[in-house]
Amino acid sequence: MRAEQEFKRAALAFSLVAPLLLPTETSAVTVEVARKCNALVAKNFPPRQPGNPAAGSAKGNGQAERDYFKKCVDNGGNVDDTADKDKK
Repeated sequence: MRAEQEFKRAALAFSLVAPLLLPTETSAVTVEVARKCNALVAKNFPPRQPGNPAAGSAKGNGQAERDYFKKCVDNGGNVDDTADKDKK
């Protein structure tokens, strides 16, 4: 009986504290930035067969495309491609 009461108290305490630990601010991607980044991904990672997205990309792989898109979104739609070209 006593263990049950302690469990209920602990559950109540956790339910009161848990919302305070959650992040409150989130940053949303704007439509303009997403469209611009999507266009840049399509330009820099052309498909092997035009019109067939299942054929894959002529450059890189899916993970490289996702990394490029994330980098673009993180920079607000501006990606510095000059550093990537210097590496090659």
